[in-house]
Amino acid sequence: MTKSIIELNNVKKSYAENHVLKGINGEVHEGEVICIIDPSGSGKSTLLRCINQLEKPTDGEVFFNDEDLAKMSEKELSKLGEEIGMVFQSFNLFPNMTVIENLKLAPMRVKHLDDAEAEKIGMKYLKRVGLADKANAYPASLSGGQKQRVAIARALAMNPKVMFFDEPTSALDPEMVGEVLSVMKELADENMTMLVVTHEMGFAKKVADQVWFMADGYIQEKNTPQAIFDNPQEDRTKEFIGKIIGD
Repeated sequence: MTKSIIELNNVKKSYAENHVLKGINGEVHEGEVICIIDPSGSGKSTLLRCINQLEKPTDGEVFFNDEDLAKMSEKELSKLGEEIGMVFQSFNLFPNMTVIENLKLAPMRVKHLDDAEAEKIGMKYLKRVGLADKANAYPASLSGGQKQRVAIARALAMNPKVMFFDEPTSALDPEMVGEVLSVMKELADENMTMLVVTHEMGFAKKVADQVWFMADGYIQEKNTPQAIFDNPQEDRTKEFIGKIIGD
């Protein structure tokens, strides 16, 4: 078994009386692709945010490379942010900057690269997602699929150890979904460690090493895609899979 990069021990998150995560346990190993599926509102996006410390868990432990995140200093946590690439459903590109400026920003600010080096890295990843010709365009002139591919390139420019995708295709028109999923599939083929919150069941079936089904604040079941989709064990999973594939 490859090295465990992320370990979750009884992770809980509450907002006042709203208990979103009620005790999440799991491990993500190097080179593994894990897809998290759930009925809407079951806390999967909150889980990602707790792992990369955009939110602080109410209870439980999150380990990254065997280090307990709760015991890290602000400086160490900021270093950790460089190792986790995050792609959101809403792109989060800066509209007043060109595509290449969006890509250069973090490597220059966080890694203190000079402009030429940051540009070289930015162009490398724009080519990687098939958008080198859009380097000097502004985000407003791009399609949704192109914006999301730029967002993926921007995350990759920081050379992360893990990529998180939070419903990366949910804001896209159906014809643009494929272009984003194909970039993600290529990353998976290159053994990028990925945690993907998604409603794209076809992608989860084809690309995931493991599927985690979340509902009611817990991971109800985790298994291979084939086992989850063809032979779910838990009643809650059976009910969900029955609804999405039709009884």
